[in-house]
Formats: sequence, structure tokens, C-alpha cells
Amino acid sequence: MKKLTHIAACAAALAMLAGPALAEDLVFTLKNGTNSVLTRFHTSPVGVDKWEDDVFGDQVLNPGETIEITIADGRSVCEYDMRFEFTEESDLDTTTDTQNLCELGTYTIHE
Repeated sequence: MKKLTHIAACAAALAMLAGPALAEDLVFTLKNGTNSVLTRFHTSPVGVDKWEDDVFGDQVLNPGETIEITIADGRSVCEYDMRFEFTEESDLDTTTDTQNLCELGTYTIHE
């Protein structure tokens, strides 16, 4: 019986290795640690020369608020450039950063 269980476990492991590698959604929590309203948030994989669509759409992220971000672009990369834009009334300039989103649980934007 042990031999049968061992064979089944090995077969299951091999089946997982033989299947196609699928890209997983990247999910993390974004916190606005500034005193300004965050109006736009763009991401693009490192090496892509243009920013992709605003992740927020019609939403904004007020000071102290958090939002769960899901990047479901079908890519299997982890390193992303991020761009943060604030209201025109803000003293903060547009800010950029690069992070490994596969390893990121929470990201806080600071002044």
C-alpha cells in the first residue's frame, strides 16, 4: 500500500511539472501614507517604455486609506515600475518606484 501511495504522489508531482506555466495575478495592498490625495496609479513591467492604464480608474486614494491592487495582465514577470500622481493642489510631485510585486505584501507611499 505504501508503494502505491508513493507512486501516486510522484505521478501528481510530475503532472504539475509537465503542465504549462500560467501567469498568476499580482496582488498587494497599497497605502497612501501622504497628506495628499493619490489620483492616479500606473504600473508597467520593468523595460516597457510606456505606462499602462491607470489602475484606479475613477477612484482616488485619500490620505491614510488603503486599497487592494490586483495586476492581472497575464505576464509572468515580477519587477514593475510604479507611478503615483497626486491632485494639482498637492505639494507632492509625481513619484516613481520599482518593486518586485511577487514578493510585495504591502506598499506605502510616503511624502
